[in-house]
Amino acid sequence: MTNFRILAGGITVAAVLMLQGCYTAPTPVTVPGRPMSERFEKSWQAARGAAFDAGFRITTEDRASGTLRGENGPSNVSITVVPQADQTIQVGFAVTGGTTSTDANLKEHLTRAYQRRMGR
Repeated sequence: MTNFRILAGGITVAAVLMLQGCYTAPTPVTVPGRPMSERFEKSWQAARGAAFDAGFRITTEDRASGTLRGENGPSNVSITVVPQADQTIQVGFAVTGGTTSTDANLKEHLTRAYQRRMGR
């Protein structure tokens, strides 16, 4: 009886090892990335929406320089949306004019709203 268990265990191990040898990983498929203009537009719209969500009124939009400017009471915001050489897009928020804590809170609100609008 003991030999039968050893034999059955050996067969199971051999079968598992043989099955592992049969696996072939699928061939990777490269998916073409979205064009920079499409990604820029998505980031631009998300930045505009984030400003709205944080209570800023956009006063200036300059797509050529990638800059949005707005105000919320005494606080002013400058948002930059800049394509990078490595095909990424850098978005930055600068809030000035209010108290240090108010500006910091508004910047955090802008960042969270932007991330949410980008689906992150």
